[in-house]
Amino acid sequence: MLHRTDLLTIGELSARSGFAPSALRYYEGLGLITSTRTSGNQRRYERAMLRRLAFIRSAQRVGLALEEITQALQTLPGSRTPTKADWTRLSHQWRGRLNEQIERLERLRDRLDSCIGCGCLSLQKCSLQNPDDYVSSRGPGAVYLDPSKD
Repeated sequence: MLHRTDLLTIGELSARSGFAPSALRYYEGLGLITSTRTSGNQRRYERAMLRRLAFIRSAQRVGLALEEITQALQTLPGSRTPTKADWTRLSHQWRGRLNEQIERLERLRDRLDSCIGCGCLSLQKCSLQNPDDYVSSRGPGAVYLDPSKD
């Protein structure tokens, strides 16, 4: 049985987790965290939500999108708090995706000083501004930096 002191207000959860109250409400709407309601309809969060939020923060820091984080948390039985074993399992599943992201960042780093992304070195010749540029047929944006467009 939870005691009143085991529950956190949205302000307390925000202060402890570092997430803004608006982010907490958004995450709750996505089903990433849960709350109970008081008779006055105020949110109350179990302290275990701090661990879920730490998981979310860690996943975001390695570059995962909220959709990926949501999918990961949905694999936990009963929406329980992630454990070290859960993080290990999930991080192994993300390894390939993270390696691709690292490759893209390295490619960007290595080409950044000589290319603004599309290879033209000039906005006047940019495929976004100049549809006759041969690179434009490969798609918009930084096509030389996107390995899927090689």
